[in-house]
Amino acid sequence: MGTRAPECSEVKELLSAFLDGELEEAPRRGVAAHLKGCAACRREMQLLASLDEALGRLSAPAAPDVAGRVLARLHRRRRAWWQNLALAASLVLGIVLGGTVARDFYPAPDHGAAYEMASLEDFQDFPQGSLGTVLASYQVEEGNGT
Repeated sequence: MGTRAPECSEVKELLSAFLDGELEEAPRRGVAAHLKGCAACRREMQLLASLDEALGRLSAPAAPDVAGRVLARLHRRRRAWWQNLALAASLVLGIVLGGTVARDFYPAPDHGAAYEMASLEDFQDFPQGSLGTVLASYQVEEGNGT
């Protein structure tokens, strides 16, 4: 809003902040000066002030014992320590068994002692249209599949 006089559209956007006392000094002075000379914006300010006052008079009754009911719903029975331990053991067992099954399903080819990782060419038995087929057909040199 700088040193020039603000236009009505700018003032209307700032009226709520002006009414709540949230504007800094320069914009506040610009809005106040504009309101003195503009009847339309003054009327908008009066309507906004009336609405703010009416909303301030409204009461929002809470249901009886709402806090107690909310807290009762939030209260959860804690698991016993052994249930947490059983869950963790199940997860570890699932990871180990999954790794074992995957290793047996796709055994690493014997390239001698110098290989570090199986190449995608070793996985040719993917179903047509699967992600494995797409990855196996990817040509790094060309940057796309064949």
